[in-house]
Amino acid sequence: MATPTAIAALSAPAYSPGDQMLLTVNYSDADNKPLTVTIVVTDARGNSSAPVTTSVVIDPLTVSVTDDSGRTWARVSDNGAVAVYRAVA
Repeated sequence: MATPTAIAALSAPAYSPGDQMLLTVNYSDADNKPLTVTIVVTDARGNSSAPVTTSVVIDPLTVSVTDDSGRTWARVSDNGAVAVYRAVA
């Protein structure tokens, strides 16, 4: 079982009170298992729909952000590999 990895960076080296802070987190997990599901619906008469395919990730990672100053970090975006959070200094 591989260990998840994360790299985080703030948008500036220093902030003044009231400044917007953006935190970008790049993360990955080598143990994620992609799964493709194909569905065909068949009625009682044997008529079948066209196949519908979708993909999901088994065991996805979740990112949460806290700090020791009690700020609230709001998620701006998260595509499953890069998450961006915002808070006020």
